Amino acid sequence: MITIGLTTWTEHPALIGGEDRPVKLTEYAGHLPLVELDTPFYGLPRETTLANWQASVPAGFQFILKANQVMTTHGQREHPVDFEERAATFARYKTLMQPLWRAHQLRTILFQFPPYFNRTTANIQYLREMRTWMGDLPIAVEFRSPSWFATPGMTQDVLAYLHSLRMTNVTTDEPHNLNDGIPLVETVTTPELAVIRLHGRNAQGWFNQGANWRKTRTLYKYSEEELQALAALVRRVAAHAQDVCVIFNNNSGRDAAPNALRLQQILDLHWTNLAPQQLDLF
Repeated sequence: MITIGLTTWTEHPALIGGEDRPVKLTEYAGHLPLVELDTPFYGLPRETTLANWQASVPAGFQFILKANQVMTTHGQREHPVDFEERAATFARYKTLMQPLWRAHQLRTILFQFPPYFNRTTANIQYLREMRTWMGDLPIAVEFRSPSWFATPGMTQDVLAYLHSLRMTNVTTDEPHNLNDGIPLVETVTTPELAVIRLHGRNAQGWFNQGANWRKTRTLYKYSEEELQALAALVRRVAAHAQDVCVIFNNNSGRDAAPNALRLQQILDLHWTNLAPQQLDLF
């Protein structure tokens, strides 16, 4: 099974004929069977919010939810969080995920770490603590520090460690150099799931963190040639994983949806768990 999704559902006008308005979740679910949400990163959602999401999509629709920023150690240097607060956040998050998990709609929880989450003994141990706190819930890990993949030998050690913790290493396409970002490393650390996240290749916007950084870092449209190469990558990964989830995050210019739909065509994918599309007859 190969599924394709986007980050959030509201900001993809290509899915609603180019209309200048937020896309509804029910509309999104008529085109794609998977969505990634960063809402929990900023604050844990209410139970009613999660229930509304579930009620808006077909039974087979899948969610990838980001872990909360306390759980990924964002801001730890400026505003340290003690062990008790972090443990409580994990416990609350785990409880919130249960309805999605029981309904088989939680594909994985994405731990996207900050660039300063380096490969240290403490952080290696923290990954083990994460697994203890999360129990059997699925975890996908996306590193931003190149220290985790400094050498081929180190890369293999990291991937083996994630495999032992039953954590999915995210195959990431993003700008990178020696000091920032990570290379595109095709990986399958959990045989039941592989995750590929595509941020675009706008190096200038990615590395220059000026006033418009958040608006320009994912300003990128994958070319036909690049999409063909990504399709080949997806096929290779799919040979080693039961499910492959591909997420397009290159949406500053609203290019994620067109790129995703084109990749669907290239891979000749047809999903049966989509919401019925309502036709405007008048």
